[in-house]
Amino acid sequence: MLRLKSNAFVDDGAIPEKYTCEGMDVSPPLHWENVPEQAKSLVLIIDDPDAPDPKAPKTTWVHWVLYNIPVEVNELAENASAAMLPQGVEQGLNDWKNIGYGGPCPPIGRHRYFHKLYALDCVIEGLHRATKKQIETAMKGHIIAETRIIGSYEKSA
Repeated sequence: MLRLKSNAFVDDGAIPEKYTCEGMDVSPPLHWENVPEQAKSLVLIIDDPDAPDPKAPKTTWVHWVLYNIPVEVNELAENASAAMLPQGVEQGLNDWKNIGYGGPCPPIGRHRYFHKLYALDCVIEGLHRATKKQIETAMKGHIIAETRIIGSYEKSA
């Protein structure tokens, strides 16, 4: 069974400030295991379903989209900038309309951040600077395994 973990936080635990807008705003280290043999690529999506207010959510805010992660890769190091990503990995647009990781920065309350990893039976082709919606459309019918971990964060001020 596909499993995703982080050395920075436990599932359903708090995300350290370092990985947020109040800290260094760098991506947390992530690693995974048990990728199905028939997988051809992986997708990672980090989003927040509690935006803007967890008591009255209106949207899911996208923090990071990575696709075409080679199946031989089993981790992303902390602060995985474009230059540090494995060859072949493509990044999509987050909801700030930027490429790359944007850390937790909830305007109010404690938000949950879903780190979702998908194993696909294909490589996604023909997309550039793709949105989460475009990636999810491309993944339809191609997901052979998925897993997730959830971290939470509330601003200190």
